[in-house]
Amino acid sequence: MDEKSKQLKNHTKDSGEKLTTNQGVGINDNQNTATAGERGPSLLEDFIMREKITHFDHERVPERIVHARGSGAHGYFEAYDGCDDITKANFLKKGKKTPVFVRFSTVAGFRGSADTARDVRGFAIKFYTEEGIFDMVGNNIPVFFIQDAIKFPDLIHAVKPEPHNEVPQAASAHDNFYDFISLTPEAMHMMMWVMSDRAIPRSYAMMEGFGIHSFRFINKAGESHFVKFHLKPKLGVHGLVWDEAVKIMGNDPDFHRKDLWEAIEDGHFPEWEFGVQAIKEGEEDKLSFDVLDATKLWPEEEVPIRMLGKMVLDRNPDNFFAETEQAAFHPGHVVPGIDFTNDPLLQGRLFSYTDTQLIRLGGPNFAEIPINRPINPTHNYQRDGYMRQTINKGRVNYEPNSLAEGKPAEVPEDKGGFVSYPEPMSSVKVRKRPESFKDHYTQARLFVNSMTPPEKQHIIDALSFELGKVEHKHIHEKMVDHFNHIDHDMAVAIADNIGVKPPKSSAANEDYTKTSDALSMEKGQKDTIEARKVAILVADGFDGAAVETLTKYLKTQGAKAEIIAKKLGAVKAADGSIMEVDKSLPTVDAVLYDSVFLPGGSDSVKTLKEQGAILYFVNQMFKHCKGIAATGEAIEILKASDIKDVNYSDKDLKEDQGIVTAGKTSDDFFKAFKNAIKKRHWSREEKQDMIPA
Repeated sequence: MDEKSKQLKNHTKDSGEKLTTNQGVGINDNQNTATAGERGPSLLEDFIMREKITHFDHERVPERIVHARGSGAHGYFEAYDGCDDITKANFLKKGKKTPVFVRFSTVAGFRGSADTARDVRGFAIKFYTEEGIFDMVGNNIPVFFIQDAIKFPDLIHAVKPEPHNEVPQAASAHDNFYDFISLTPEAMHMMMWVMSDRAIPRSYAMMEGFGIHSFRFINKAGESHFVKFHLKPKLGVHGLVWDEAVKIMGNDPDFHRKDLWEAIEDGHFPEWEFGVQAIKEGEEDKLSFDVLDATKLWPEEEVPIRMLGKMVLDRNPDNFFAETEQAAFHPGHVVPGIDFTNDPLLQGRLFSYTDTQLIRLGGPNFAEIPINRPINPTHNYQRDGYMRQTINKGRVNYEPNSLAEGKPAEVPEDKGGFVSYPEPMSSVKVRKRPESFKDHYTQARLFVNSMTPPEKQHIIDALSFELGKVEHKHIHEKMVDHFNHIDHDMAVAIADNIGVKPPKSSAANEDYTKTSDALSMEKGQKDTIEARKVAILVADGFDGAAVETLTKYLKTQGAKAEIIAKKLGAVKAADGSIMEVDKSLPTVDAVLYDSVFLPGGSDSVKTLKEQGAILYFVNQMFKHCKGIAATGEAIEILKASDIKDVNYSDKDLKEDQGIVTAGKTSDDFFKAFKNAIKKRHWSREEKQDMIPA
């Protein structure tokens, strides 16, 4: 058990046997309020009722203005070989293991909104280091909409539900947002990311994390490097398609939350590699962009990522409110070896986050809430305030002092005291953006250039959908003009979709043809199906041997199979064996699974192919470009569906467009099915209109 878990254990308790008040008084009757007679008025003196109702009235703290919808988990970070050459941060020394708590979130929606809305995802990590708390407060996208924090209230006001009718919830497809964005060219790079499939991840464990800002690393020699934080998921980066995400919102709005919880409970611990891009101070001017501009990324081909360790999430919270909801993150929580830069968006966040915690968590003592406490002891002269938990002994609450012998005393730098980097400064006071911040289209073009054709089409589709919800034509025209500065073909396609006159000529820098494979989800896929979910559709008389062997194979690959039938209970195989049904057909949907397997068995197939819900399930799997497999007689189910122009075989192994068929399961069948599960089969998108699902 790590140090943070031990600390939290001291604040964790089971329910116990005796019911008491918060003051420890035993409660004899928890069913009835004290009254003046059996039918008389309630008595104000009933302290049990008053305590219970008062606590209930105050159980909800204000939700976060942004990142309200979130999920969290405990884990650890383990450093690799060390990086003393660029930072003196103790938790990054070779082999060091540090407890962490991670919170994932959407940005725009309220706390009760759905997980799969198109949105940025928060990715915040609290490192409980031996030198204090370090918070990496980032997102799953490496850049942001704005360059200066003074515009943050405007951005969030614009993307939130419109104030006159509180519509729409957890969505950016409305006039206020696009009115603001159309007048904010610096947002165009971020818009390409948010309209890509990265904005609707398959799971938290399948998305990258980024620190967004340029921070500093300081080594023992006092040398400074600009750094960007990165987290690369072990499972690769995967997204949902929009139609799938919309259906999940209605079928299971807690899709990501449940996926994270169940993965950890099942022992499939989410894992990322943590690393940095580093540029020695003084060399940043060699780059074509300003490292202080949060709307710009550092292409990995120009500045490679140096992996510093791995992060694993292996324990779910014991109480959602006490841990996940009360976790207070802050980009200003740093340790020796990490320091700030003059990024104007970061500078504003350093003020905003403390201010936010004061209103959310009741005052300046939010650091004393167990989930927020560092694992190393804290000593200072701060006293009092709402929710103070520490009982400080002695008379001295000021410094310097002689009555307590000057203790606690300041800590020298060589003993771990934090010392700010002595950055030289000499300038006049202005309200002005630097010239180096004014290129708003080049990196947006880099992102679009780096997409595969299906990925680029998804951006066009997303922007066409979003702007299709916008009522004002002048906003349409302004946005198409911005797109024309990024990619002419994209601008023409979107203009055609939303009824705007397409631009005649390109305003983009057509000579800029650079690409970055690191920006494409499709180009970075990994050979794994770990944490994927496979639906097995059965009825009485199914091929039990095929289900058993496939289930065992999937387990060896870290994937999860669920047997689905019309109703819960037991289902009988053709050989007479019995299997328990995991989910009933009315409670699930194809969008909740990564692939489907249809086992043979004449009686089972005869029953299934006559059920509209089964055919709809298969149709959706095809429409969403997911892996499909069938053996023996089950090919008849595929033929009964709306899937067309696919080659099947009920004897020899056949793989066509991510659909695997064979007479029976085999090692080659398993390998082909794994390949079908691990990726989307985008060639099917041309046939989507044929599928009434």
